[in-house]
Amino acid sequence: MTHENIVYDRRRALLEHAARIGNVSEACRVFGVSRNSYYKRLASASEYGLSALLPKERRSPHQPNAMSPEEVSAILAEAVARPTLGPRSLLRHLAGRGVHRSASGVAKVLRRHQLGTAKQRVAALASLTAADAGQVTDAALEGPFGFCLFATHPGQVVSLDTLYVGRLKGVGAVWQLTAVDVATRTAVVQLVVGDKTAAVAAGFLDHLRKALRRLGITLTGILSDNGPEFTGKDFAMKVTAMGLVHHRIPPRSPNHNAVCERFHGTVLAEFFRPHFHRGRVDDVALLEKSLQAWIVDYNEHRPNHGNYMRGRTPLQVKRELKTRLRQTAA
Repeated sequence: MTHENIVYDRRRALLEHAARIGNVSEACRVFGVSRNSYYKRLASASEYGLSALLPKERRSPHQPNAMSPEEVSAILAEAVARPTLGPRSLLRHLAGRGVHRSASGVAKVLRRHQLGTAKQRVAALASLTAADAGQVTDAALEGPFGFCLFATHPGQVVSLDTLYVGRLKGVGAVWQLTAVDVATRTAVVQLVVGDKTAAVAAGFLDHLRKALRRLGITLTGILSDNGPEFTGKDFAMKVTAMGLVHHRIPPRSPNHNAVCERFHGTVLAEFFRPHFHRGRVDDVALLEKSLQAWIVDYNEHRPNHGNYMRGRTPLQVKRELKTRLRQTAA
């Protein structure tokens, strides 16, 4: 189904729902639109027919000097390979790769990718070196790409975080407890209602270990920020009882927990926002069931096109790592 069809179906469903229940305000609330938008759609459909509900075609902005993806990739590669050179000094090396841009244009690309300073570029180089060789340096831990810890084994470092889902009517505040395996990007999540306490996070560790075990991953280490749910007594006791290694990121450094931060952006864009726009959500159990179904697809079928994953799924990466580890052991 195309984007145009989705928009058309949603607009038509809004008009039909309002006519069926006889309450415009309630229909607008369910579909998450304003009354003004409703009456505009109604007027257009009444005057021109249902075809008027199709979204108008938008022209792409004319950008004759826009950089191609190949040019951007070349700029980033040269900047990281020569981290101490500024934009003006990089022009000579870029020309050798067929990229002819101004120093200001190169600088804009670097700033947009958090590589605007020499310190950021040095840290990025250290991060990439660590990812290739497994050597984590102090510079790597300061990387702008949010390089948290390098993991060679599934379950060696599992990144933890929390995500505020929202306040549901009649339910209260809903949080998502998140765990992402650094080596494979396998995700495990659980919804909780109320406060995200250390006791709740400790209970999540039991759920996490069982979930990873079902996926063939043994949990040995975790990574978290310094939130009270991860530093409280109940959580610390559970970590000790389970024999886990607990790494903590520096204060005010969310980029060091980037695998969770990135996953949160994905789950918000691909699950929660579409789910909440389909209609009213007031049953946490049903929301949890839908979320877990999405997680199965994320871990087993959805390609991840990040630099580390390169179009693979977490399941594929896990299998590749285990095969590599067996060959190394042999």
